[in-house]
Amino acid sequence: MIAEFDAERPARRLSGRLGQAVTLVALGLSLYVLYRAFRAGAVLPYRMVFLAVVLPLTFVCYKPGRRGTDRPGAVDWGLAALALAACLYPLAVFDDFIRRAFEPTALDVTAGAVIVLLVLEGCRRTVGWILPAVCVAFAAYAYYGGYLPFDWVVGHRGYDLDRIVVSFVMGTDGVYGVPLDVAATYIILFTVYGAVLDHSGAGRFFVDVSMAAFRRSRSAPGRTVTLAGFLLGTVSGSGVATTVSVGSVAWPILRRAGYPPEQGGGVLAAAGIGAILSPPTLGAAAFIIAEYMRVSYLTVLLYATVPTVLYYLGIFLAIEIDARRYGTRAVEVDAPRLWPLVRRFGYHFSSLFVIVALMALGQSPFRAVVYATLLAFALSFLDREHALTPRRAARALAAGTTGVLPVAVTCAAAGLIVAVVTLTGLGLKASSLIVGASGGNLVVTALLCAVAVLVLGLAVPVTASFVIAAVIIGPALIDLGVSQAEAYMFIFYYAVLSEVSPPTALSAFAASAITGGDAYRTMTATWKYTLPAFLVPFAFVLTPGGAALLAQGTLGEILVATAVSALAVAALAAATGGRLLGPAGPAERVLCAVAAVLLLFLSPLPVLAGAGLLVLAVLLHLVTRQREAKR
Repeated sequence: MIAEFDAERPARRLSGRLGQAVTLVALGLSLYVLYRAFRAGAVLPYRMVFLAVVLPLTFVCYKPGRRGTDRPGAVDWGLAALALAACLYPLAVFDDFIRRAFEPTALDVTAGAVIVLLVLEGCRRTVGWILPAVCVAFAAYAYYGGYLPFDWVVGHRGYDLDRIVVSFVMGTDGVYGVPLDVAATYIILFTVYGAVLDHSGAGRFFVDVSMAAFRRSRSAPGRTVTLAGFLLGTVSGSGVATTVSVGSVAWPILRRAGYPPEQGGGVLAAAGIGAILSPPTLGAAAFIIAEYMRVSYLTVLLYATVPTVLYYLGIFLAIEIDARRYGTRAVEVDAPRLWPLVRRFGYHFSSLFVIVALMALGQSPFRAVVYATLLAFALSFLDREHALTPRRAARALAAGTTGVLPVAVTCAAAGLIVAVVTLTGLGLKASSLIVGASGGNLVVTALLCAVAVLVLGLAVPVTASFVIAAVIIGPALIDLGVSQAEAYMFIFYYAVLSEVSPPTALSAFAASAITGGDAYRTMTATWKYTLPAFLVPFAFVLTPGGAALLAQGTLGEILVATAVSALAVAALAAATGGRLLGPAGPAERVLCAVAAVLLLFLSPLPVLAGAGLLVLAVLLHLVTRQREAKR
């Protein structure tokens, strides 16, 4: 089911000697990456080595199409060999290769073109044809842009094939740019950590502890799903994978509690996507934010803290409202009791805390996650069933590398788009077009940017959509006075939320397949649960006090902004759920919706007006209930 609905294509199931050989190569790369966390060297050669291993593995591990076999054919082996040779060539002549960037030889251009084509084919195999098609369109723009009318904003002088290939592979703006560097450092270390955590039994523990935590109330099933999604997301890092993993266990519980299929699917999808939005292991795009802004990953985690609290507050309030609307009931779950379970297996939480603690103490995220991985490995021996013996540890480390293959080739392909934007100046040109279309109005610009990122995210994976939007759409927000942190976090949230946005909401489709509910009604329910995540980003882009939602400002400012935004989320939940102390009428719901919008402005006058409208809605609701009680 994950393979059917996830943006990433399913890998081959390799076995026998071939499976062992792939495991050995993947294990070697994981060990090398772990070693590099402590023995840093030159950046560009490392990226080249990483791609020289990852790209051939992609052709061996991934089918050329949905109907391919689990055994690589002659074409697969030929492409893998060609990828290895082409990627090793720049390493073999590294010094001369870099010096020749302004005068490349025919062999340099040929090798570079082969690398680009193979990256596009690897990307097609892992995430589909749309992103490679977008990359080809950008390359065509770089080549043919000189033929556009001179007075067109997006026109440029045009570049020949040699210059385009040089920008793609002979520097740090293309294939070997920041996106690939993030995949080769941050992301692979976190996928290795997630694989070690999963192989040590943490995934099962997270589900069990979620079920044990909310045992005896009618809203407990929905809360259980939400908590399980948050915890499992630290292992999977995928919205669809988390939705399916939680849903396969939790949907029978939701059904017994009385949830309709569509509402149950909405809870599952919202819980699955929330894991990518939440510290301490945000989605891959968060690592790119850290690199682009030249800030620590811990800083990005702090940016995400308050929006995460608001996101889960919205889900929990919606769950409480739906529990009353649908008359759900408590369900007896066959799970261990909470405290005995935590006493026995609570050590699985420790590595998550260690990551944040070490970064807070000044350790780099590379070392922090390596130490957390070593801790998870050592603690696995407390459970004999999941102890990471040499063979199991090797499989876990290898799984970390094979798990990063789709992200790595996606990042390499995204680097091609960044190279074209840098070469042609398209980012500034697109920014001027967006600002011009909005008339310089920040509200309209933010709306246009949100729609653009959502549409982009419908076609390409989250990481690629963020990279493209950051270099093309981000400058439009920054030009109108939005800070870099606010602009990038705005784009990050909308890139992630494309997974729950109609008409191709992957997580919602996966959830509907599990529950048997209508896919589009499930999408609508998911949208209701995730609505705070759609609105809160506008608060930190459009309002003067919005920076406090990204933990920027004094403690008092952050607490006030959080409290006011929480009140806005509560008003929003009442408006979408149709309940206050009881069923709410149209007038109360409209007042709550307007109050929520005004509160999210985070300025004194709008906040006072929003609070007044919310009080008015509650008073009207009380008067209406009193009149109905007298009848």
